[in-house]
Amino acid sequence: MPKITFMGAGSTVFAKNVLGDSMLTPSLAESTIALYDIDAQRLEESYLMLTAINNNLGNKAKIEKYCGVENRKDALRGANYVVNAIQVGLYEPCTVTDFEVPKKYGLRQTIADTLGIGGIFRALRTIPVMMDFAHDMEEVCPDAWFLNYTNPMAMLSGAMQRYTGVKTVGLCHSVQVCAKKLLKNVGMEDLYDDQLQWKIAGINHMAWLLEISKNGKDLYPEIKRRAAQITEKHDDMVRMEIMKRFGYYVTESSEHNAEYMPFFIKDKYPELIDRFNIPLDEYPRRCVNQIAKWEKQRDELTKDPHLTHERTHEYASYIMEAMETNIPYKIGGNVLNNGLITNLPRNACVEVPCLVDASGVTPCYVGDLPEQCAAMNRTNINVQLLTIEAAMTLKKDCIYQAAMLDPHCQSELSIDDIVSMCDDLIEAHEGWLPKYI
Repeated sequence: MPKITFMGAGSTVFAKNVLGDSMLTPSLAESTIALYDIDAQRLEESYLMLTAINNNLGNKAKIEKYCGVENRKDALRGANYVVNAIQVGLYEPCTVTDFEVPKKYGLRQTIADTLGIGGIFRALRTIPVMMDFAHDMEEVCPDAWFLNYTNPMAMLSGAMQRYTGVKTVGLCHSVQVCAKKLLKNVGMEDLYDDQLQWKIAGINHMAWLLEISKNGKDLYPEIKRRAAQITEKHDDMVRMEIMKRFGYYVTESSEHNAEYMPFFIKDKYPELIDRFNIPLDEYPRRCVNQIAKWEKQRDELTKDPHLTHERTHEYASYIMEAMETNIPYKIGGNVLNNGLITNLPRNACVEVPCLVDASGVTPCYVGDLPEQCAAMNRTNINVQLLTIEAAMTLKKDCIYQAAMLDPHCQSELSIDDIVSMCDDLIEAHEGWLPKYI
């Protein structure tokens, strides 16, 4: 039976989903599950929770726990699958820094975990840790698959794919729920079933719903007709505007995409925030709420001897199952482009349909995206590639250039302010970043 190592096992609820799913999957039920985290308390909480679930499923899995950098190799040793869900710097101090320093320059954000100045610095403090993981994996589990759930997805997965020998695929929830969300928006949710056909490709959080049909009928014309008639304010107005202007619906939420483009969060036009219902500072709010919720949820998950689990739609267990059984499974995966999307850079990390079986993850050829969609993707890829280059070369100029090319930064700030903001963020991240020159 396989060994599954979960990096960042203190993410207790997510660990429950991925590892609970695995324990419910026949081909994975007897796995060795290695939990790894640097926070001993959160690690213990996840261990207690998963042990209870395992006991109630017949105690088939073997669950181990490993705390601290000094035990990381042992957690990884002999692993077949490594699930990554770490957050370097957590909400405090680093997420707070990512939001508060840019505010001094008048730059407001919503989520700041994928692109923008917040995404850049989240990547800069995470990529070095990922490289440490990769070096350990190359030594103690060189054939393992690395299933990355940590953001910024394209930057982290792209760095692993280009600079290590670790077999890496990035996984995100947004592809799975994209078509369902759009149909619900326009009152067509009754069409969502196994007969619905859709195709998505692009980059993480900005992949495009290129096709949506049922029984051979293209649903886009009716979707757009209904979307044009919506007059009340709702939580997905940015994506509906993007579909109106660029022709296609984008995978990730409106609060995310509002900060990936130069059109929506603008100090010169503050009325846009209300018009498009954009939740500024949304991620810090979520963090505060999640921390408070965990205080109430902790006992429910860690002290209930009768705790059970139902299999979720997270990709991880289905990927591992497909590799173990050789029964194919289709995912939307983040992989190195290498010509899959022909009008995006080859060294970009792209999100495309992939087939999974015993041979691994096989990405599907897409060809050209509609030119306007590829153009929008390139504005984000520019930032991703330069951030990766900064992390791998430790050149401060690459940080500046990544920020200068970020659509939100360049639409709001001068070059001098961008450089000054980066310097302030580097100083505020002391101890969380390597030395840049």
